[in-house]
Amino acid sequence: MRVLAAMSGGVDSAVAAARAVAAGHDVTGVHLALSRNPDNTRGGSRGCCSVEDSRDARRAADTLGIPFYVWDFSEAFEREVIDQFVATYAEGRTPNPCVTCNEKIKFAALLDRAVALGFDKVATGHYARLDGTTLRRSADPDKDQSYVLAVLTAEQLSRAMFPVGDTPKPQIREEADRRGLAVAQKPDSHDICFIPSGDTKAFLGAKIAVRAGSGAGPGGTRPGEFRDHRTGEVLGHHDGAVGYTIGQRRGLRLGNPTGDGVPRYVTGVDVETGVVRVGTADDLRVGSLAARKAVWSGGAAPAGPFSCVVQIRAHGGLAPARAQAVGAGFEVELDEPLSGVASGQTVVLYEPDPVLGDRVIGSGVISAAAEPHGSVR
Repeated sequence: MRVLAAMSGGVDSAVAAARAVAAGHDVTGVHLALSRNPDNTRGGSRGCCSVEDSRDARRAADTLGIPFYVWDFSEAFEREVIDQFVATYAEGRTPNPCVTCNEKIKFAALLDRAVALGFDKVATGHYARLDGTTLRRSADPDKDQSYVLAVLTAEQLSRAMFPVGDTPKPQIREEADRRGLAVAQKPDSHDICFIPSGDTKAFLGAKIAVRAGSGAGPGGTRPGEFRDHRTGEVLGHHDGAVGYTIGQRRGLRLGNPTGDGVPRYVTGVDVETGVVRVGTADDLRVGSLAARKAVWSGGAAPAGPFSCVVQIRAHGGLAPARAQAVGAGFEVELDEPLSGVASGQTVVLYEPDPVLGDRVIGSGVISAAAEPHGSVR
């Protein structure tokens, strides 16, 4: 079988490629150049598309004795990931760029090119398991990445390989060391690779202001008000609503405006008016939600209502629920309230399976959420 191994420059993708070689496949390594200015992206433990990462990937391929290429996907990455990231925030919603990257770049653009070149499968270092085209959680719950892969279609899953998904991360590092891979102890990547400074708010403000054609920018980038979630009272001022996310606590600089000592969190963002709503932890609780752009991992939506576990963040944000497909999306009634639910986030539905690993039923993009007593947020 001809296998294209996507090699990010990290230990996981290097071992995934090594396992594909050991299984007897005809393996070719490829590194995706995603940044037009790779010297400015985060390296080391902070990124996955820097010049350093490209060199690490090439060294790993050389160690494995496989052909290696660098494919320039920077234009597609700019258009499909960065531009969409900015546009989603500009609308007052909260995107997940890693989900978008996996959907649009690593398993759309990459897979399309791989198939056109005659490859049968694409192997990556993601922590997830495949049972045919059934996507399941990985054996390492701390590293599980099924959440960011739940946007893949049944056709895409049929051509995917996740060779490290059945092994805990410490054992992957040990294996890399045994195989002589120099990335064995390389730190994991974190945060958003295309924001070198780590200052998401500043990055968004500059991008949106430029696109608006004015230094002042649209409402979301101009100074505005913090208002109480329930009373509407003005609690303070900020320098731009864009970049605030539901559930955010740090960086508000409000002190304790009511003198009760209760922490305040962002509960809503209106980029048109520049108003950022702020409330208590109780104000973040959500009892139901609706999603659009449903992707059903099995190829078709389940018939009628079904029980499941929902997840709204890559790590955490889980609750038992009842869901039902509605048109091109689905609706969810939570058995237990969740906090920090924001429009634009990805929600993934799982069927619990403690033996084989929870099965991904499908995913969607949150379009609305309601508090436990029913008021739509």
